[in-house]
Amino acid sequence: MPEGGKPEGGKPELVGLYSGTFDPITNGHLDIIGRGARLVDRLVIGVAINTGKGPLFPLEERVELARAECEPIAARTGAVIEVRPFEGLVVAFAREVGARMILRGLRSVTDFDYEAQMAGMNRRLDEEVETVFLMASETNQFIASRLVKEIARLGGDISGFVPRLTLERTLARVRESRPG
Repeated sequence: MPEGGKPEGGKPELVGLYSGTFDPITNGHLDIIGRGARLVDRLVIGVAINTGKGPLFPLEERVELARAECEPIAARTGAVIEVRPFEGLVVAFAREVGARMILRGLRSVTDFDYEAQMAGMNRRLDEEVETVFLMASETNQFIASRLVKEIARLGGDISGFVPRLTLERTLARVRESRPG
């Protein structure tokens, strides 16, 4: 990309932001990342600190896993994908990274109710940042990090919900956290 953050042709670079706790990153997240990366010149993956959710993985490991799992998408598509930790308001982080678009994945009507409310609040905080919703593909509509962790803790098979490296790390983390 030429200097000044403008792609060939002089149009300003279109930066998108996809944020979450990614604890752990799932096939559903990666589906949205791959599809979202086609819509922008650069996609920033914002890994939220959010200690209130009691994450399975520390922030540094969630960032590391997100980077590792996004590499094949970037290699396959030629997309520019950047993974960064953040704390605070998503819309403030969007401003910080120059994003004009916040990407959100929707699995269900319940997601839409929550996400529409968040989009409205973000719009009030910064009307220059748009929220774009992508429906989860039918094979990923039921995947949620919370459920993946619960299934793993109960000894279930999560291999169909997360990529290989995340699978290995999640199972190891769950084993470490078991008493006795």
